[in-house]
Amino acid sequence: MTFTGVSAFPLTPFIDDRIDEEAYAGIVRRVAASGVSSITALGSTGSYAYLSREERAAALRIAVENSGEKPVFAGVGATRTRHVIEHVADAAEAGADGVLLAPVSYQPLSDDEVLGLFRDVAGQSELPIVVYDNPRTTGYAFTPEMYARVAEIDGIASIKIPGVPAHPEAAAALVSRIRSMVPEHVTIGVSGDAFAAAGRAAGSDAWYSVLAGTLPDEAVRLWQTGNDELGPLWEIYAEAGGGLRVMAAIAEQFGLVRRPCLPRPLIGLDDEVRVRLAGVLARA
Repeated sequence: MTFTGVSAFPLTPFIDDRIDEEAYAGIVRRVAASGVSSITALGSTGSYAYLSREERAAALRIAVENSGEKPVFAGVGATRTRHVIEHVADAAEAGADGVLLAPVSYQPLSDDEVLGLFRDVAGQSELPIVVYDNPRTTGYAFTPEMYARVAEIDGIASIKIPGVPAHPEAAAALVSRIRSMVPEHVTIGVSGDAFAAAGRAAGSDAWYSVLAGTLPDEAVRLWQTGNDELGPLWEIYAEAGGGLRVMAAIAEQFGLVRRPCLPRPLIGLDDEVRVRLAGVLARA
């Protein structure tokens, strides 16, 4: 299993506050038919934190069943280690090819607690692990030194960094520094869609992509060419607090899901922003 290229993070759409299984299967099939390298179900765009264990397991079964030949990675983050391990077991049972683990917490976690989490999870499963560094959501920010400590654990396959500096030399220096500190087999994947082109130019192996979960062809083209002409879209991301609400609005606009498709209490974009978004997509 290689953790490179574009990994698509599809929405987990809802209807009447339950997973819209038919729409979800359609989204996964659409992504699987594109040129993405893998599908990451139940990432942040997949609203994993809002789902019960039973809902997560059901979503994973649907993702695997509709992914064709594309590998499926499963988001397994939770505030309690026991629950993470249960989600990993469900991922293995569903046929997932790897897991994505963020150090989710309510109480702030120390470095030793984060290290213990990854050791405990890796010790309970043979599924490869993607380290999910998402400080805005989890409240925990990895340092390069922590990447190195976690990456020494057997089973760690990739590190999903939250972005790179805007200056190309600084971005390249960061990726190079991380690469020099982790084992050779551990890939480095950029996230934060606005950083995709810069991350690729800096030497990242992968892009863990919100955009690819809804607009896979556009994401693959951006990754392959390095030409990012979606600045206005990233501006809407920033205004909306991230890509989830934006991707939900796009999926609703394209008829992939029914509106509203987000789990409560989340509310989608207002009509004024949707009009702007439609204009951005028309020019893309």
